[in-house]
Amino acid sequence: MSVPARRNVTVETLGGTIAMTREPEAKGATPSLTGANLIAAVPGLETAANITVEDFRQLPGASLTPADIVALVERISKAEADDVHGIVVTQGTDSLEETAFLADIYYRGDHPVVFTGAMRNASLPGADGPANILAAVLTAASDQARGLGVLVVLGDEIHAARHVRKMHTTSITAFASPETGPIGHVVEGTPHIHNRVQRRATVPSPTNQHPRVEVVTTSLGSDGVILDALKDTVQGLVVAAFGVGHVPASWCDRLESLATTMPVVLASRIGTGSVLTSTYAFAGSESDLLARGLIGAGTLDPFKARLLLSAHLAAGSSRAEIETAFAARL
Repeated sequence: MSVPARRNVTVETLGGTIAMTREPEAKGATPSLTGANLIAAVPGLETAANITVEDFRQLPGASLTPADIVALVERISKAEADDVHGIVVTQGTDSLEETAFLADIYYRGDHPVVFTGAMRNASLPGADGPANILAAVLTAASDQARGLGVLVVLGDEIHAARHVRKMHTTSITAFASPETGPIGHVVEGTPHIHNRVQRRATVPSPTNQHPRVEVVTTSLGSDGVILDALKDTVQGLVVAAFGVGHVPASWCDRLESLATTMPVVLASRIGTGSVLTSTYAFAGSESDLLARGLIGAGTLDPFKARLLLSAHLAAGSSRAEIETAFAARL
């Protein structure tokens, strides 16, 4: 392996399938493995780097919160001062694309931070956790990965956190970056970066708890009545619209009213491609909604748009700052 000797990598574990097993009498898999258990199950890891492991959380991916990720980023930032060359985070794949993106929003350092997980728990044949941990550690120990922000490594593919998505419910090749492809691969124990992505501006640390920001999805025949209940219950809203940013005409007045009281972000429920700004002009079109005060999400899918909006609201950002942040995602 080409990783220099004595590279120090910290592994922060959050739980998830990668840390789950199924006991003989149990109905299903549950989080049970410690970080030490995970590391011990990875052949060849001892020659890849000097490993320090910390059990940061022990939760299913669906139960992690933004507060957990804020605390994690604070811990990662402190680790940089402890002669650590890179950090690996293991967690459940249910929310991995969102937690990695949120960490990327907050993380300001240049050390490689690599999220990984597993699609098969440790009790199953062909469990993918050990291979993913090894590839993640190799990437975190590599100088090539410095300065790229937060990365996601699964199946020997290296993805930028802002592009990666979980595309399948069970496949071990579930993660992909549909718009860009992976930025690199781990081949014969060596990480190769093919495309050095330009880092985006980070968001200041939260001054308040993350506010309630919800996603409302358009669907055929929906009249948008659910929007009436949101005015006094959320502090921000993301609309997962049809196509390039379209909603039924019956939604327009409701959305315009909400946009006078909170930031309302217009994203596409498709999840790939950009929301447009000026191609269509009918009621409920993208240009109509932007004229009514909505903010275009650019290329962000609704779930990552929600995290970016929530992070800015928690930091006390102005509307102009929020608009600028989303404009940078075009």
